Amino acid sequence: MADPAGPARTSPDVYSIAAHRGFADALVAGLDPRYSEEGLGLARLTLLLPSSRAARTVTEAFIRLMGTGGQAGMLLPRMAVVGDLDLDDTLGPLLDPLGFANIPPAVDATERLFVLADILRREMGKDAPPAPAILKLARDFGQTMDRLLVEEVTPDELLSDRVLTLFGDLAGHWQDSLHRFATVQRHWLAELERRGAMDAATRRNLLFDGAAKAWNANPPETPIVAAGVTSASPSLARLLKVVSELPQGAVILPDLDLTMHSDVWDELGRAGARPEPDDTPFAKDDAPTHPQYHLKLLLNRMGIARGEVRPWHRKGMTAAPPERSHAIGALLLPPKASTRWIDLPAEKRRLSGVRLMESAAPEEEAQAIALLAREALETSERRVAIVTPDRGLARRIVHHLRRWNIEADDSAGRELSQTPAGRLLLLLAEVLAEDAAPVPLVALLGHPLVRRGDGEGTSRGDHLRALRAFDKELRGPRPAAGLEPLSAIAAKAGVAEWWQEMSAILAPLLDMTEATPLADSLDALVAVGEALCGEALWALEDGRALSFFIEDWRMRARETGFALDPRDLHTVLQDALAQIAVRPPYGGHPRIAIYGLLEARMSRADMVICAGLNEGSWPARSGAEPLLAPAVLRALGVPAAEFRIGLAAHDLAGALGAPEVVLSRSQRDADGPAIASRFWLRVKALLGGDLGASHAEVAMPVLAAALDRPNQTIPATQPHPMPSAEQRKVSVSVTALDRLRSDPYQFYASQIMGLRDWDGLDAEPTPAWQGELAHDILERWHKGEGDLRDIALRQLDQMNAHPLTRHLWQPRLLRALEWVEDAIGWEEGREPVLFEEKGEITHKGVTINGRIDRLDRLADGSFAVVDYKTGRPPSGSQVEAGYALQLGTLGIMLEEGGFGARNGKASAFEYWSLGRYKDSETGFGYIDTPLKIGRKRSGIAPEDFMPQARKFLDEALDQYILGSDPFTARLNPDAPGYDTYDQLMRLEEWLGRDADGGAS
Repeated sequence: MADPAGPARTSPDVYSIAAHRGFADALVAGLDPRYSEEGLGLARLTLLLPSSRAARTVTEAFIRLMGTGGQAGMLLPRMAVVGDLDLDDTLGPLLDPLGFANIPPAVDATERLFVLADILRREMGKDAPPAPAILKLARDFGQTMDRLLVEEVTPDELLSDRVLTLFGDLAGHWQDSLHRFATVQRHWLAELERRGAMDAATRRNLLFDGAAKAWNANPPETPIVAAGVTSASPSLARLLKVVSELPQGAVILPDLDLTMHSDVWDELGRAGARPEPDDTPFAKDDAPTHPQYHLKLLLNRMGIARGEVRPWHRKGMTAAPPERSHAIGALLLPPKASTRWIDLPAEKRRLSGVRLMESAAPEEEAQAIALLAREALETSERRVAIVTPDRGLARRIVHHLRRWNIEADDSAGRELSQTPAGRLLLLLAEVLAEDAAPVPLVALLGHPLVRRGDGEGTSRGDHLRALRAFDKELRGPRPAAGLEPLSAIAAKAGVAEWWQEMSAILAPLLDMTEATPLADSLDALVAVGEALCGEALWALEDGRALSFFIEDWRMRARETGFALDPRDLHTVLQDALAQIAVRPPYGGHPRIAIYGLLEARMSRADMVICAGLNEGSWPARSGAEPLLAPAVLRALGVPAAEFRIGLAAHDLAGALGAPEVVLSRSQRDADGPAIASRFWLRVKALLGGDLGASHAEVAMPVLAAALDRPNQTIPATQPHPMPSAEQRKVSVSVTALDRLRSDPYQFYASQIMGLRDWDGLDAEPTPAWQGELAHDILERWHKGEGDLRDIALRQLDQMNAHPLTRHLWQPRLLRALEWVEDAIGWEEGREPVLFEEKGEITHKGVTINGRIDRLDRLADGSFAVVDYKTGRPPSGSQVEAGYALQLGTLGIMLEEGGFGARNGKASAFEYWSLGRYKDSETGFGYIDTPLKIGRKRSGIAPEDFMPQARKFLDEALDQYILGSDPFTARLNPDAPGYDTYDQLMRLEEWLGRDADGGAS
């Protein structure tokens, strides 16, 4: 390194820290002896760093250096962040001082979003999509404009000859997109001129150029070092060029491969260097996915040859052997140069200290990684870094580490939309969008922040008790929209006073029905949120992040007058909150950290676990630029979208430099089988079969699988509960009697244990619910409440089912009801006398109860018992076996006076099905009977039906209610039944297994 006190120089001072040295630790190890001054430490040194996270990483490296050197303290250098638009970092005050007053201010990003959305609405006219789509399109426009501005592509260049010559060769949609982009950008520039502002990317370029010009004319008296900056934007490259030529300046790059053969370096492509003035800076055969490509682009834009870059003279405390960097270079060779692997000896292929771990699923991968980290922490002072771009996998790892009371900070943070405060705001918007539909309403009222404090209103405990009662009554198909129909449900649940308080709070949300200014909509959400949660909504880090977001959006929306349909608010907010990361405060385990790819840059640990190495995750999918064709971007000199794959490869190369590295992936993800990352496949290909087996980490996945496996597994057996005689004293309904004979366990679970299967919230109408509705319609019609069709339509209107379900089922139901109306008058002398009547008898000391759908008096004075079915009625063989006793038991109740004055002998037993029937005039509806009459080949003879019904009833009562038989699960496997209690009886664990535990 040049003497800091020496004369000005013209040759650049550029260094590279190899991957195996560990960037941050090697950097501070070299800076301290070079720039430290007696009494001042490093206070006169200025470090230019790429991001705020990098500044934190370097600070931590200085602290480690002090610890190993036994220093009591140190004056650290000034750290100026050059800023990255992708990281949402702003420039440090050194590069954005008050002295640049001639540079206009940058327009606020949120303000630009709303203005661009309004411009797009005007341009697209009646074809403009709803607010969520228009805002997403505006965000894409802003990102594309920034991408062009960073590359110093002016708006005029969109209409230059090199673009216009391509125009005719572009597909129609690309031509339309280019025209629209140029038009929107022209309107935006006019708006900027009116405001006296400029885009943040333009201002950033001007600040870099201003600093470069000032330092070039008057070199600073104090040293300036740019470290870890790899952004290849032209303006930043010019600034780094000036820094490298300052008398006390230097540029230090991470992981630039100085050992790469020159022909391999040339294979990376032009990388911004035009062979001829008229050529594009990027060629089709460039290799932007290579990890060295963006560094070559930076050097070309700095005007520095790779041969002028020197290796850094120090290494960090977590450095790996030098052979590691050579292996990484061989691993990541470009495609043509990869043929050299054939001649590589085994010692050059070996990645000593690198292991590959493959798991079956993300859950197992997270468990195995947590075990690796737990084992590593057993060694004193050993640090572990887990690097993954998969935030879901990171959260799993965090939770698994808590098994050992290890709190690991995920420095990449969580999306604000996934935090408690963010979820509450989204639930408020969802309740608004769906008119207080049951699912979002109950989720909102049960949110952990609601009634959490000790403020006014219902306490948290009383609130949850009321909510549980309300939730239970609300289950089933969705009620009518709005808050008012829910009052009757709350009253039925016994929580009318509680609901009155809640509905009064929520009412302002549902009052917004037309297009509303976004600021007013946010005001309403905040007011309701504070009424429900009080200060708890803003108390923690996610609440503070949410408050910053709301204040920013509310102010900018009010300034621009942006409005939207309130029903679109939920989608808009969900997209916006997903862009904001909430990072945890300090306080996690000091020797373990979980990073995203951006956060992991420059960091180092003794053991690095690279997780989630699947395509689509690492590297992420690199979709094409949505607004400008690749050929247009290439002509304008903008790097291809695959450029980011190269950055991901560089991140992996940096992580591979640690002393111990584990590369991990799972064979499946949430969507199904996963494709291994191209980087993972390269490692396996380089190692080959024999070496690959020796580098495989197989112990931890096996241990992870065994961790939750019990030492001894006792297989479940067929349940046969034996309740006491007192517990058996329960009433028996005519419908439960069927279950008592066919599957006694179901009777035991429902009638003795009192377990019921609840409907879901906002459930689709089930066949059982449809049957209840049909019975309700027929009951009202029989009781003379109006025309059958009118009653049906009125009850269907109250159903509020999904429109598709409603329109598929309604015509079938109406035609079946039409058949019922006609069929009742077919038989002369037959008269319906009871409808939906409850009855009860005591038989052998046991209460038998039930409801009869319809009872008809026949011409001979006897009765016909009618049961309505919306589907297929029980078969004759089921009745004959005693698995369908409802009609017979109702006949017994009729004979024993169970229906009051209507008693007598039943001679006919009929099922009136509303199902499809080809011989019906309406296409639906038919009558069936369990009696063996006419041409029926199964069933019970008429004269034997009632005696047989009594026999079945007596046997069931004697065995189970009055007796001591066990309530065996699936006693009759062939009997029809429901699957409600299959999980409770652990059916799949024992069904089909013989007595010895084997499969039968």
